[in-house]
Amino acid sequence: MLQPSDLESYLGTQTLENIRIQVIEAKKKAYVPYSHFPVGACLVTDSYQLYSGCNVENASYGLAICAERTAVVKAVSEGHTRFRAIAISTDAVGQVWPCGGCRQFLSEFGNFPVIVMQGNNQLQAEMLHDLLPKSFSKSDLKTI
Repeated sequence: MLQPSDLESYLGTQTLENIRIQVIEAKKKAYVPYSHFPVGACLVTDSYQLYSGCNVENASYGLAICAERTAVVKAVSEGHTRFRAIAISTDAVGQVWPCGGCRQFLSEFGNFPVIVMQGNNQLQAEMLHDLLPKSFSKSDLKTI
């Protein structure tokens, strides 16, 4: 578990505050008519640009997209593929970590802190590879 002081040292106090603001704003934009479970995400690129995303549901449940993947797609579509951290926020009590699909999706881009913001704005963080050990990666695609 990463400590909040580690995050401040790694990202900077101002970046961490901007993440808090953007992740909450993104959550407000979630389209969740079925689950009523809004999620906001904020991704920090290596150049400290922030990309936010929210979950977007669909009547065909399998076509929904999570907030984390929305933020990554926005960043990649703007040319960013190296990330420093991602933060997520829900209205749930306690910690809600990214789903398995998002963990795999994020792991394509390396190992960085995953920050969850609880309802009381407290932060918890883990390194992505600790959340998804032995992930499927580019090296698994090598053929004989």
